[in-house]
Amino acid sequence: MSRLVSKNLFSFKPLGKMDDGTIEFEAKNEEMKKSSPEIKQMADRMKELELKNDPDSNEEFVTIYRAFLKMASADLNTFGDEMVKLASEQTTTTTIKVPTTHDGEHDVVVEMYVPKALESETNSVAYIFAHGGSAVGQSMEEYRTPLQLTAMFWNFVVFNVDYRLAPETKCPNNIKDFYEVIKYVSTNAESLRIDPAKVVMTGVSGGGYICLGAMVLLAERGESALVKLAIPVVPMVDDYSFSDPLVMTVEERKYHLTDRKVWKDLIAADYEEQKTSPYLFPGKASEDLMELFPPTIILSTEFDRFSTETTRLASRLRRAGTLLEFIVIPGATHTSAWVPGSKANEIVREVFKTIVEEYMKA
Repeated sequence: MSRLVSKNLFSFKPLGKMDDGTIEFEAKNEEMKKSSPEIKQMADRMKELELKNDPDSNEEFVTIYRAFLKMASADLNTFGDEMVKLASEQTTTTTIKVPTTHDGEHDVVVEMYVPKALESETNSVAYIFAHGGSAVGQSMEEYRTPLQLTAMFWNFVVFNVDYRLAPETKCPNNIKDFYEVIKYVSTNAESLRIDPAKVVMTGVSGGGYICLGAMVLLAERGESALVKLAIPVVPMVDDYSFSDPLVMTVEERKYHLTDRKVWKDLIAADYEEQKTSPYLFPGKASEDLMELFPPTIILSTEFDRFSTETTRLASRLRRAGTLLEFIVIPGATHTSAWVPGSKANEIVREVFKTIVEEYMKA
């Protein structure tokens, strides 16, 4: 596989500090925790459960963590009734069920959003998305409106994948759900009215891990050509959270016990057996395998909780010849760049516009 040539379209300078919008967003979250005795109690209990590993403790941890993740998604869905209505009216939503057998017989539910302006088109870009939530929480529902708006604004077809979550579904069956959807979309391109040469796979945070894991499967099976572009966004990558907290950034250190718990006790089927597997930790894929990855753009933030592992992955993919761009949004944290109306979100929108024009539709 020949080396890719980056267009080097992005060169943001780091701020060295959080931008004003991020400071305000983070302060609001901290104030919410302090002002609500219930939320503070949940947060304190979650810290206790991070250090335990038994069925009852894990079940309680998952319940609390999913509640926090649902609150986080609410912060990012502040579009207002008019935008929600517009997104629904200007797109057509179809539910697809993708049959799978890798973990029993299960249909992966996918919502397809087609802009009404494209209903007569037969060669649209296919944008296949894995939602966030540490691969443990959230669902396609929380991402419905933002993805309908994405389809409407950028004029392509979006596939919102409801892959199965941990701990009910363990690695590698979570990444296989997403892989099977990619295969389905590619195989059924004609009936779905998309261009099989313009399939884009992406995911955010835990969905970024799901995206990367599916990239591993595609590379192993010689199927990376099915995908024009992969865009893991602020992804969970490897086991850096298990390293010495003293060498971590503030954000990495803040969440490292949560991330250890998620990887070891929830996502992994058998951590000791899987801890060297790229299915669990895609950042541990070999150099030879990374050379077979689809063309990749990685999007991160200056103060992301997965900053170090994402930077290492970008360096390895660049050396492997499969990295197109490594983009770091200045002044933003893991979530602040996705808050509608923020300065960081404005930058993200401009970045995405450039990616669409220069890489997706080119």
